[in-house]
Amino acid sequence: MIDPHRLRVFRAVVAEGSVGGAASALGYTPSAVSQHLATLQRETGLTLVERDGRGIVATEAGRTLAAESEGIFDHFARLEGLVADLRQGRAGTLRVTYFGSAGAAWMPTVVAQIRREFPALRLDLRLLEITDPLVAPPDVEIGIDDPTPAIGSSSSNDFDVMPLVSDAYHVVVTPDSPFATRDHVLLRELADEVWIDNDIARGPCRAALLRACTAAGFSPCFGVETHDYLTAINFVAAGVGLTVVPALALVDVPDSVRVVPIAEPTPRRAISIRRRHTIREHRAADRVVELVREQARRTHGALVGA
Repeated sequence: MIDPHRLRVFRAVVAEGSVGGAASALGYTPSAVSQHLATLQRETGLTLVERDGRGIVATEAGRTLAAESEGIFDHFARLEGLVADLRQGRAGTLRVTYFGSAGAAWMPTVVAQIRREFPALRLDLRLLEITDPLVAPPDVEIGIDDPTPAIGSSSSNDFDVMPLVSDAYHVVVTPDSPFATRDHVLLRELADEVWIDNDIARGPCRAALLRACTAAGFSPCFGVETHDYLTAINFVAAGVGLTVVPALALVDVPDSVRVVPIAEPTPRRAISIRRRHTIREHRAADRVVELVREQARRTHGALVGA
């Protein structure tokens, strides 16, 4: 097998027309260049150069080898550039997962900006609520802190966890509801109302709400089951009942409903962004984290701990 390094030395000899010139161009000693040249000729079984006065010239075989190897070194240069891009996060694939309301409120702006700044990078975007456990775990995850994570879920020990916001829940009612004009409503005042369920995942978002209801002394009466916040809000607008929704899902609430803060207690969910330890120096991942934090500040003001 031809050693690419010796081939590079040989090409320098051909280009410079002498061993001394190649040594000067490469920063080698003339004896080192001569050794590489002699070894390459033994490896190929070819006479690649011959004397020409005080210098040397390539033989026909040498000229052919030098010409044909040009494409190889172009390929090596591209590979070296690719390796640098992969190391710096400018190429390859970045896996990002997020939950539904973050996807609607934050991710379009984040993804558009990442595509502009890292055009060679492929973003593998997945919705957290329906992520296949057999798929490779994410590099970056925007999620809800869960005090009781499911068995088999990704360990937080594999990630740097950065809190974002504490997302307070609000009640969504019709304009003619007795709660519609209130500054706030006590959670226990909703105990006898018909609730519209809005969480398909039955995960930490719903659990945070149910814990608050238990603290207020009741369990909600869910009269209708929907699978997302927007559908639940549309059911409210039709007069079916009320729904309780976190603030992030109310960024573009329709005029056909009213949103009222909840107190004593206020249900909340804690939102964090997690970045896998193995990509701490990944520029695109760092940028995703930065852009998500900017979006969280836009919708919620100050971040947790800021």
